[in-house]
Amino acid sequence: MTGTVTAPAATGRRVLIPLALAQFICSFAGSSMNVMINDISTDLGTSVQGVQVAITVFLLVMAALMIPGGKLTDRWGRKRCLMAGLITYGVGAVLSAAAPGLGVLILGNSILEGVGTALLIPPVYILTTLLFTGTAARARAFGTIMALGGIGAAAGPLLGGVLTTAVDWRANFAFQAVIVGLIVLLTRKLEDPLPADPTRPFDTVGAVLSAAGLILLVTGILAADNNTWLMIALLLAGAAVLAGFFRWIRRLERAGREPLLATSLFHNRTSNLGLVTQNAQWLVLMGVSFTVGAYLQVVRGYSAIATGGVFTSATVGLLATSLAAERLAERRAQRTLIVTGFATTTVGILVLLLLVRAVDSVWAFTPGLLLIGLGIGLMLTPSVNIVQSAFPDSRQGEISGLSRSVSNLGSSIGTAVAGTILVAELTRNSYAVATAVLALCGVIGLCAALFLPHDRATAAHAPAPGRHR
Repeated sequence: MTGTVTAPAATGRRVLIPLALAQFICSFAGSSMNVMINDISTDLGTSVQGVQVAITVFLLVMAALMIPGGKLTDRWGRKRCLMAGLITYGVGAVLSAAAPGLGVLILGNSILEGVGTALLIPPVYILTTLLFTGTAARARAFGTIMALGGIGAAAGPLLGGVLTTAVDWRANFAFQAVIVGLIVLLTRKLEDPLPADPTRPFDTVGAVLSAAGLILLVTGILAADNNTWLMIALLLAGAAVLAGFFRWIRRLERAGREPLLATSLFHNRTSNLGLVTQNAQWLVLMGVSFTVGAYLQVVRGYSAIATGGVFTSATVGLLATSLAAERLAERRAQRTLIVTGFATTTVGILVLLLLVRAVDSVWAFTPGLLLIGLGIGLMLTPSVNIVQSAFPDSRQGEISGLSRSVSNLGSSIGTAVAGTILVAELTRNSYAVATAVLALCGVIGLCAALFLPHDRATAAHAPAPGRHR
């Protein structure tokens, strides 16, 4: 790849550690609150639904602003965006730790941390793509980042439960602020491999339309338990706004101007399928995390630390397969890893559903969560590698923003759908319904993975953007 430098081992580690920690803390923030539902709602005088809204809005803000955040990396530079995101996130974490009510918590956690994440995550993936070349080297780098991200999501409930029980739920946000401060220190000497281009145009109208459309869609899902007609209206409005967004960017392209998101990004079939698998992976992971966390606390009355302990098996499974990403990439085609990952994850969800209903024991959660962790960890890295490697350096800002937006949209939809089913109590078996829906999403991801090309070198030798295959 032109203009790309492969970092020496020692330099590579120095670069990779803060980038991986950045992904870890953002993923941790998205899942750790799942074990603090009772503590937060009691302390702030709100409801389970109020906490669900805070969690979902955080994930939604990330998804809605990730594409603009990725585009800004070209204009501001990758390091500047990374630092701006870290500072914004840190302020949000401090504000959340001191929140006197749900409104301030939503401002700090959902808004500021969400905006900060949207600014800092695209540079993480762009810098990784630029600094590490070759399928194996990039798989190792992405494997480390995705492992830390997956561990943050899977271990978030356990670590969050420990902090909540030992200190207070507010300690979780203090912990986030400390980690962000550490990342800032570690990235002081980080050099941007590509110069910023302050003259690069930014499509403000496109940014507003894309964000508004995504917000309306997820808000519509959240409204399902209150008002069916409102839900339908919001979903239709969201679809209309997104349709307007795509008409707008096509109009800019015909006029020879640069849109927020080039339509040619969607001309690569392999990348499109990879994006679908990314969305399904995070939808399932965050949906399971919220479903199990809420069920254990609200239905079974488990404490934060006991709830977090249940997720240990998922963390172990995810860690085992994520850290093996480099070896697996050398031995198996990326398609094979993704297909196997979805199959394992879907079986895990079904085991989770059947055992929990049949056995009244905390150990009933272990086999299913272990399989889910193994499956998710197996496919996180190859899915990212397929998408990122399908485009040249000059388009990493765009594809990184799109990739992370699709993943975080999956997280927000997973939390919104699972939470809405549980909170609405559509049936006496709301836990079973939510789990079955997540299993269906796993099957959808598996179907998308089956259509990926068989060539094990697909990611490294994808066609140039704009060409169909």
